[in-house]
Amino acid sequence: MSTPRPLPEAPSDAATSTRALVKFAPVRNLLGYSAAVNAGVLLQATALGKQIYDITGRELDIGLLGLAEFLPAALLVLVTGSVADRFNRRIVASLAVAGEFACSVALAIYAMSEPTAVWPLFVIAVLFGASRAFAAPSTRSMPPMVAPDGAVPRTIALYSATWTGAAIAGPAMSGVLYAIDPSVAYWSASLLMLFGLWRLSRIRFLRQPEPPAPGDKVSLHSALEGLRFIRRTPILLAAISLDLFAVLFGGAVALLPAIAEDRLGVGDVAYGWLRAAPGIGAALMAILLASRPVTRRVGRTLLVVVGIFGAATVLLGVTTSYLVAFLALVVLSGADMISVYIRGTLVPLVTPDDKRGRVMAVENVFIGASNELGAFESGVAAQAFGTQMAVVGGGVATLGVVAVYSFFFPSLRRINTFEELDPARE
Repeated sequence: MSTPRPLPEAPSDAATSTRALVKFAPVRNLLGYSAAVNAGVLLQATALGKQIYDITGRELDIGLLGLAEFLPAALLVLVTGSVADRFNRRIVASLAVAGEFACSVALAIYAMSEPTAVWPLFVIAVLFGASRAFAAPSTRSMPPMVAPDGAVPRTIALYSATWTGAAIAGPAMSGVLYAIDPSVAYWSASLLMLFGLWRLSRIRFLRQPEPPAPGDKVSLHSALEGLRFIRRTPILLAAISLDLFAVLFGGAVALLPAIAEDRLGVGDVAYGWLRAAPGIGAALMAILLASRPVTRRVGRTLLVVVGIFGAATVLLGVTTSYLVAFLALVVLSGADMISVYIRGTLVPLVTPDDKRGRVMAVENVFIGASNELGAFESGVAAQAFGTQMAVVGGGVATLGVVAVYSFFFPSLRRINTFEELDPARE
């Protein structure tokens, strides 16, 4: 029987030095996995939305794509979180990413046939969404498991930064590769996912969650613990639901294939860079947050940036200028990055590790609802009222959500520091 390899020793300055933290093998492998898989996922999503719109020319089908990606996460939420908390998270995530890779290969093979029907694309999207539903709570629970002592917030920030980099590289590559052939975009996405799967297999955890108590059997009551924990933590519930409703109405990014073609009159490559604009805005904001993190007036800042997100969405809807649309996307995603930073710092730090998978699974449904379900809402609205009215109306609705939360959730508005959010203080 082989002897387990000893865990790598963390450098003494890993908690204060980003360079030392990145050199630490468990953290480096997690970041490599996240960068590669997210780039592949976003490359594929950019190409898939464009291909569906190219085939049918209907905004509604873009919305249905969002619904197909969201439903698995919603239907499996009670299963995915419990699985992440009860089984080895690296194995669960590896199996899920392998499923994502298989779906990407299937898209590439189907695209090579020059398809004229979109239903197989929706079937693959549902299967991909199911794989993603298992991957999300497992992988988003990993940063605290690989971070050296005192380096959890910095590790979470680096983990978030990999997404912003992927949000630039994936869509930008997709526009160029899709212009060559849609299958080339999907094959490239599958290779990125395969590389990420290899990096995931090399991750070694410094700490594991506490095993379930002997009497804590798999049950509906246990599976619902993540939802109950969020409900018992009012500030957590308010922050997550604010993001849900704001981005649900402001899901204009999903309509970019229609915006690019019908309102801006640009081709595949320009469309790819338009999809990359949110990543650029998020990356610029991530750099700013690294040097000037939000430490005071947290609640007020959250409400303000969601309001900016709504205003930029309105601007995106009324403009016919490519440059203005590009800048609007940069601004709205920069504002959203601050919201993500606040929520992303809050959730892992206030959630006990034995519940983290279930809480992350519930949050993943909220995030999915605000993105994929928001895409469905935008697609239906665009089909009914036109793309411009759908985008502008969504931005106005987001501003309305901010006003409602400012009035009905004064405790959210009054949050000053993250320390105040510790449930033990309530």
